[in-house]
Amino acid sequence: MRYYYFLIFCGLLSGTAAVAQTSPIITRADMPVPTDTLRQSMAAPGLPANAPPLTRNGPNQTWNYGGLVATAQNVARFTAVPNQPLYTFTFNSILSGANRATVAAPQTVPVPPGLTLPITDPYQFFNASAADFRSVGYGGTLAGTAVPVTYASAAEQDIIYRFPLSYASPADSSRSFFSINIPGTGYLSQRRKRVNKVDAWGMLTTPYGTFQAVRVVTRLEDYDSLSAGGINQGFTLPVMRQYKWLTPGQHVPLLTITTSQVGAQEVVAEVEYRDVYRRIAGPLSTARVLPASSAPMYPNPLPAGRNLRLGLAGAATVTATDLAGRLLFERRVLAQNGTAEIPADAFGTFRGVALLRVQTTAGAAVRRVVRE
Repeated sequence: MRYYYFLIFCGLLSGTAAVAQTSPIITRADMPVPTDTLRQSMAAPGLPANAPPLTRNGPNQTWNYGGLVATAQNVARFTAVPNQPLYTFTFNSILSGANRATVAAPQTVPVPPGLTLPITDPYQFFNASAADFRSVGYGGTLAGTAVPVTYASAAEQDIIYRFPLSYASPADSSRSFFSINIPGTGYLSQRRKRVNKVDAWGMLTTPYGTFQAVRVVTRLEDYDSLSAGGINQGFTLPVMRQYKWLTPGQHVPLLTITTSQVGAQEVVAEVEYRDVYRRIAGPLSTARVLPASSAPMYPNPLPAGRNLRLGLAGAATVTATDLAGRLLFERRVLAQNGTAEIPADAFGTFRGVALLRVQTTAGAAVRRVVRE
């Protein structure tokens, strides 16, 4: 009997070793570098009916998302730290310390409705080390000067991945905090809790091809405080989850599916995947797709009887549909002091999840709003 148990124990060890050997391992070498220009496709929010469920996890999985259809494309560009005096001092000098950045990317600062920052050429700065890949700050041009924004401390930077990352990695978390105070404009701060859990590995198929990948599920809990335009408020944003499939050598996830927590239900909000150039036909083909953060909305969930506030600069056309594609309304709005409003009666008696497409001169952003 002891010999029998010994054989079972050896079999379990052998199986564990096989998993460890087969699961991809992600390290610093697999993160973005300053010369990267990586094409990505966006699919419509939601998943094809025959797509595998997001709950499919564990070792040696097979995920077939080959049915995704691109509605638009962008190029993720990464550069060295721009040669601006304050950027160099803050992110690229021997005095930078914990704020030292290895790569930068044109990214908007996450701004809630009610606050418009008078900046151009926004950037987000990252550091890839042997230990982790983290966000170390933001930046933008204000009145002709490139101005950096850093986190409160090294202990409060946003750690996106810890290395080495594989199916054997334990769950990890980080808490981050940054604040922006621009005289005459307003104040913004964000506290974030990020929890990463590697829950699967296997073969992933998308329109880009088939790759062996490891999946990381990220839970994001954000709390924003703002003071602008007569508003002094703090609010907790809906919980987001990002399902990210990573593989060595690609530098960005092969596939990212982002969901929002709506009550007890997860609703798919964004689908993005690595891709080759595609000629895309249809109404979205001529519109640059903007990140959801470029069209912040509040409150969300939206109580019946409350107006929906949108953080915008200038005019926009807002089209709302339900999840079955039925039109709820289409309105032209004009922002004043960085905020536009959709009146409560625009939704009529509708209750549930609405899909809002915000078309501006800069491009189109798609958001989901829960009407209570």
